[in-house]
Amino acid sequence: MTALTPPHRKLLGDDVAERLREAILHGELRAGQHLREEELAERLQVSRGPVRDAFVVLEREGLVRSSRHRGVTVVELTLDDLHEIYTLRAALEPLAVSLAIERGTESDLAGIEAALAEFTAALSPRMNERTAAGLDVRFHDAIYRAAQHERLYSAWSHLRMPAYWFMLSRNVTSAQWRAETADGHTRIVATIRAGDAEAAREATSEHIRTGFTRIEASFLGRGTGKT
Repeated sequence: MTALTPPHRKLLGDDVAERLREAILHGELRAGQHLREEELAERLQVSRGPVRDAFVVLEREGLVRSSRHRGVTVVELTLDDLHEIYTLRAALEPLAVSLAIERGTESDLAGIEAALAEFTAALSPRMNERTAAGLDVRFHDAIYRAAQHERLYSAWSHLRMPAYWFMLSRNVTSAQWRAETADGHTRIVATIRAGDAEAAREATSEHIRTGFTRIEASFLGRGTGKT
């Protein structure tokens, strides 16, 4: 089933961005592929303006790259990108949990707990990579929102889609992955609720290290890692 079908919502730029995002993240538009405004506008049955707007959104998310000579191309994420994304997460998320404790409202904390409950309820050997990655990103997104720090959330927004893309490489049928990820999320929430900033930072750092190690192994295992 193709993601590149005509949009229906009023905000055409956002809708086109969503459709192109899906096509990129799930391989319909390939890494390194040149994206032509006119061709995509015709396929999606919109003018070139919304496609141009969508390119701006996707470049901000790190999924496409634009240059004067090559135009817009789909990024090719490499092992170096994985290292950069996860070293940034390792720096940003301990700060996010500390600020969530300091600034988060009851509604914010309830949002984190709801994201954890949704993730945990979906865990099963039948869970697919897309569902797992989507719920995982949603959980971390709730933490960044609870931090009540606009620039911190903006920094996370630049990492969110590439992080999701890398998460798709995980073996989510693994019982070990399900147990470790659920335990990591649960520990983070418990330490936030307890108001223990040091323990929350430690739990978050350990969770990110574990996730990075697993994704790095998966990425290298499929033979696409580049340095």
